[in-house]
Amino acid sequence: MWAVVIVSAAAAIGIVGILLAANAPRSGRPPTATSSGTVSTVSPTSALPLAPDVLVTLYQGEKALGTRQIALSQLWERKPVVLNFWAGLCPPCRVEMPDFQALYDQNGSKFTLIGVDIGPFIGLGSHADGKALLRELRITFPAGTTADARTVRNYQIVGMPTTMFITPQGRILRKHTGLLTRGQMDAFLAELLLASGAP
Repeated sequence: MWAVVIVSAAAAIGIVGILLAANAPRSGRPPTATSSGTVSTVSPTSALPLAPDVLVTLYQGEKALGTRQIALSQLWERKPVVLNFWAGLCPPCRVEMPDFQALYDQNGSKFTLIGVDIGPFIGLGSHADGKALLRELRITFPAGTTADARTVRNYQIVGMPTTMFITPQGRILRKHTGLLTRGQMDAFLAELLLASGAP
């Protein structure tokens, strides 16, 4: 008899637990409907990794940024940032740069694009090589270099080029290693602007 009572009580507790779990509030942000009608959960940007700060000395773009030396944190305080690590003797960097220029020309008011030459740290060219590549390709978006060799380690750069999509809160929304196509640039920028609450 006692065995029957114990089993019945356990079953009742199990049913109550299932009902409570089904009606419990979910943590985090609520699910949102996508354009296709499916449901996805949007991760809060506060859960994303913080972008390390780096002091950049510009090769070009002083007029756009208002200074010759700038900390990256000063950029993402203003608007979303696309941070592209490149090098003067990096073939895929050469290939994607014109597409970054087109992206900047068409959407530059919505985000900040900055290229940082790390060629001297990874054996892919000198500062002179970096400047020559910018001139050859007629690149006008802000670009420069850093004297901080820890940048490669801090951003965990394992291939070239490497591009970071950073929110105005200084959080890395997306990291991409390797050549970006124009379609990927458009998609990742749209994702960044949406996460940043930009129009």
